[in-house]
Amino acid sequence: MAQVEATTERIVQAEPEAVFTALADYSGTRAELLPEHFSEYEVREGGSGEGTLVHWKLQATSKRVRDCLLEVSEPSAGQLVEKDRNSSMVTTWTVTPAGTGAANVVVTTVWNGAGGIGGFFEKTFAPKGLGRIYDAVLAKLAAHVEK
Repeated sequence: MAQVEATTERIVQAEPEAVFTALADYSGTRAELLPEHFSEYEVREGGSGEGTLVHWKLQATSKRVRDCLLEVSEPSAGQLVEKDRNSSMVTTWTVTPAGTGAANVVVTTVWNGAGGIGGFFEKTFAPKGLGRIYDAVLAKLAAHVEK
């Protein structure tokens, strides 16, 4: 099994602290940022950053649905890590300053891919599909905090 990685990045015209707060607000803002690929969103514990346990289903393709139960941690300033209890998937959100009144937001998801020919196609196409999904999340994030 090869590790698969998808990374998406965007400059958001808002203070990094405001951007991070919006991302870490699982009981409020985060649900509003999710496109149609996400369903059954539910905060099961916590609701703000470290210690949150959140559930959703992610439909990356018409045939591929992941049932995710994510534990959230904050290993360093400006960083949220979502570890899926149901798979090897780990998503890291990193918010850093990008000049005056702007933030750079990077989201990276990694997981152990399938082996063989299926793994080849997963490694080739899954990062692009997930990148489009996270582009939509980042666009909604920008619209929310740039008001």
